[in-house]
Amino acid sequence: MDRESLEKNALKTGTTTIGIIAKDAVVVAAEQKSTMGYLIESKLAKKIFKLDDNIGMTIAGMVGDALALIRLMKAQLKLYKLERGAITVRGAATLLSNILQGSKYFPYLNQLIIAGYDQQPAIYSIDAFGGYDNLDKFYSTGSGSPFAYGVLEAEYKENLPTEDAIALAIKAIKSAIERDIGSGGKGFSVAYIDKNGFRELTSQEIKKYAS
Repeated sequence: MDRESLEKNALKTGTTTIGIIAKDAVVVAAEQKSTMGYLIESKLAKKIFKLDDNIGMTIAGMVGDALALIRLMKAQLKLYKLERGAITVRGAATLLSNILQGSKYFPYLNQLIIAGYDQQPAIYSIDAFGGYDNLDKFYSTGSGSPFAYGVLEAEYKENLPTEDAIALAIKAIKSAIERDIGSGGKGFSVAYIDKNGFRELTSQEIKKYAS
């Protein structure tokens, strides 16, 4: 299978994840359905992970590859912190990019969002071969991303309060669930990262924003 086919397969795996820059935080969200071909493997799959106190990551693509990357990134960030102190969000994105580029002949079949807060909120969309972009204020990955982007493009505004960014992320995820066969599950996972660190919302908090 050539590079282009590998990348297309990674991006087509059923999922919708979102990252949004708010005024004082970065918000990440994902639905919770995990598929294996035409089988729904799980309705409560985890797709948002804390990598460090101020950095999180969303996953779309092959679950085994993603979990291996999460373990590797957590270990590398702990080593970095011991030797040099806390890493920046850009540093974490560059590290992940280098790992993926170094594995391009046997790639991790994922599309990832690195989100975090150091001096300000930051977000990076990273493809399966280590290419990354941080020029936009929001990103979506996975098969439901075209539907999510429709909502984000129409309703995103600069300097959104964190609460409004959370509500927008959930609205975009719900839009994807309505139209994308690969996205779904019983609920959503939502987290935000601000100057106080990474915080994942409870199911009750998510229900409040979803309503």
